[in-house]
Amino acid sequence: MAGTPVNIALLTVSDTRTEANDTSGDILAERIASAGHHLAARTIVRDDADLLAGQFERWIDDPQIDCIVSTGGTGLTGRDVTPEALERVKTKDIPGFGELFRWLSYQSIGTSTIQSRAAAVLAQTTYIFALPGSNGAVRDGWDGILKDQLNSENRPCNFVELMPRLAER
Repeated sequence: MAGTPVNIALLTVSDTRTEANDTSGDILAERIASAGHHLAARTIVRDDADLLAGQFERWIDDPQIDCIVSTGGTGLTGRDVTPEALERVKTKDIPGFGELFRWLSYQSIGTSTIQSRAAAVLAQTTYIFALPGSNGAVRDGWDGILKDQLNSENRPCNFVELMPRLAER
């Protein structure tokens, strides 16, 4: 159990995945539930910055969603546009997330991690974490970062304890 349950929306970014073969989404959904969180929504959106930004905005505006975890679209090809969609909706960057993700990923895939544009932002009061689409990457991102940072009991600090203060001005 992760202390205070977090309402998490799960977005798979892909032109080819379906509910039947979204293995990285399935891995994340299982880990979200195992950690005691609530899977508030789940969908697949094709690699299109306008569509992705629109989906992010709908979930950002939903008071029942605290956090969005996306998988896919963080590479370097022309179709990889998740970071560009994040630019459209973000309030603040969380640069340490991408830095830590690539450090963890380096342990698994070596210098190939440099091709990842994994990122995290705060959009109003909603956290958005963008992971690469491979099964290994979602395991690295969840097991190495999100499991602890979305656990209100993690010390010395965690993202959950900041949630009540995210709207401060």
